[in-house]
Amino acid sequence: METNPPEGLDDPAYRAAVVDLLGVLAYGELTACIRMATDSDLAPSLRIKAQMAGFASTEYRQYELLVARLDDLGVDAEVAMQPFVAPFSAFHDRTKPKSWVEGLVKAYVGDGIAKDFYREMGSFVDQRTRDVMDHALDDAGTGEFIVGVVRDTLKTDPTAKGRLSLWGRRLLGEALSQGQSVAVERDALTGLLVGGGADLTEIGQMFTRLTDRHSERMARLGLTA
Repeated sequence: METNPPEGLDDPAYRAAVVDLLGVLAYGELTACIRMATDSDLAPSLRIKAQMAGFASTEYRQYELLVARLDDLGVDAEVAMQPFVAPFSAFHDRTKPKSWVEGLVKAYVGDGIAKDFYREMGSFVDQRTRDVMDHALDDAGTGEFIVGVVRDTLKTDPTAKGRLSLWGRRLLGEALSQGQSVAVERDALTGLLVGGGADLTEIGQMFTRLTDRHSERMARLGLTA
């Protein structure tokens, strides 16, 4: 998708879109940090607990990068994040994992879809904002860790494959639905896509890419998309 992102923030509509994008990313990182820290308490060994606590710490540092960018723009991070509290809560209410492993799959698959969507949106923003987004969206080894845990689980419990595959497919539908609803409800984000030159065909292609990447993640986990 060829885009021509504006380099300045003097356009009010563009500025509002950047604030929304940073706000939704920041809140996503904050909730991911909290979930990873909470899930670590359920881990079966001290080694895995420590690894998950480390990943939670990384999520928080990524959150801080986004907050710092909002501060640079003169925006209160709490105000920027507030519009996304209810949609995130609704998503997490609909996708409560029933086990520790389901929680890890959600972190890898659900968060992965969301981060892919925001990477796509990063094509439409100025370079400085994009650089901050790229750092905040870095996997930082979390995915490799989760893949190893899930594959080990499948070796010891062959019945888990069908259950976790179904769970992954459900997460795809819920995550795409959430992403679309957030974009539609926030006029500035919709305007960022349209203003950046994306037509309906290109937006459709974007969601196809998101689905393809989801399938790749599921395959790495040893699950069926």
